[in-house]
Amino acid sequence: MGKTKLICRILGWVLLALAFMAAGAELVASLQAGAWQPMALGQLRYDLDRGSLNLMQAVVQRHLLPAIWDPGIIALLQWPTWVVFLIPALILLLLGRRRPSRRSFS
Repeated sequence: MGKTKLICRILGWVLLALAFMAAGAELVASLQAGAWQPMALGQLRYDLDRGSLNLMQAVVQRHLLPAIWDPGIIALLQWPTWVVFLIPALILLLLGRRRPSRRSFS
């Protein structure tokens, strides 16, 4: 069980770092534009690899369940990127936390 908690903590910290980087990028973009510029996960994914969203949609709708794509993944792609990384980061860090050892005084 110790290795599982370690992996949860490592993944949690990586996702937390990605959340902070995404929040920082959103802040910089907002300051440059003079107004709040949310950076949606779908826009980031599109900017990184334009064709991957279409491929992902085709795979989900053809090989899994079409209802997963719309409204599920569509809604997720519209969320701010930092939120998408922050939520699983906090869950993983919570699952992987170290519990205080119980000391008995006898």
